[in-house]
Amino acid sequence: MQIYLFWGEDDFAIAQAVTSLRESVLDPKWATFNYDKITADRAEAVVDGLDRALTPPFGSGSRFVWLADTTVTQQCSAELLAQLERTLPVIPPTTVLLLTASKKPDSRLKSTKLLDKFKVQVREFSPIPPWNEKELAQRVRQVAGDMGVKLTPTAIEVLAEGTGSNTRLLYGELEKLLLFARGRSQPLRPEEVEALSSCRAQNTFKLADAIRSGDTSGALELLAGLIGRGESGIGMAAVLTGKFRIWLWVKLMVQAGDRDDRIAQTLDLGNPKRVYYFRQEVKDVSLEKLQKTLPLLLELEASLKRGRDEVSTLQTKVIQLSSLFR
Repeated sequence: MQIYLFWGEDDFAIAQAVTSLRESVLDPKWATFNYDKITADRAEAVVDGLDRALTPPFGSGSRFVWLADTTVTQQCSAELLAQLERTLPVIPPTTVLLLTASKKPDSRLKSTKLLDKFKVQVREFSPIPPWNEKELAQRVRQVAGDMGVKLTPTAIEVLAEGTGSNTRLLYGELEKLLLFARGRSQPLRPEEVEALSSCRAQNTFKLADAIRSGDTSGALELLAGLIGRGESGIGMAAVLTGKFRIWLWVKLMVQAGDRDDRIAQTLDLGNPKRVYYFRQEVKDVSLEKLQKTLPLLLELEASLKRGRDEVSTLQTKVIQLSSLFR
């Protein structure tokens, strides 16, 4: 018996993981007979899925039962709990049972504790915050490795910056890079990634660069592109805050005479070589101007959370921020 629980709001990442798991356990010749996907948002559907999990597979390979959008780790009646207690111990070893949900399992529920008892393999698929550059780079490294795309460390950072927390976009970009690098043994360089990647044209990091350069018209153009692409205002505010906070810390520590390795350690950058690029970015920017950005960014976040009109609020703050650096 193999039981998995995938949860999180990154639907695309979950779909990729489900496909990978399904292909690893099903015999392609018998997949039609041995694969069941059930929308398990009702108790009756969960019971139906558990019944199918008890059925031995046809032919070779395993049986794969997927209870999608299940709520058993958020709410579970006494009757459904009793059904789980009866069924889970007798699921045959030839069955792989997968549960997926968008919300984090409630550890207080008896149903969740029951799944823990059977050593369910739990994986989280929550979007990585766009300001967490270290984890974004780690995800690019992992997905690129899984797909067989070789990238230099700097190219990984370029792709992480360009795709942000958009998993679907990351896979699409890596598929293009895989086709480009077919049969090549050397890893792709950052300039090659930039030339092939469509996600570099407009992203919040470029918006931060335009603001820092005092390029108001360019910043507003980038903002319009991001809004048109459906980017979240709160998400953009968070990325801008994170980037300007890093620039402020780098400027402060450089003026204090700190070494690059010390700066990297303080900011948890992972790669000390990145400090060089941050140094160059703030070289001609005054500390006073950087200090003035954070109150404006705090006002931006507060206004968006209060429900102010997103477009006009973002435009106003982008103008105010970029005006600081003109």
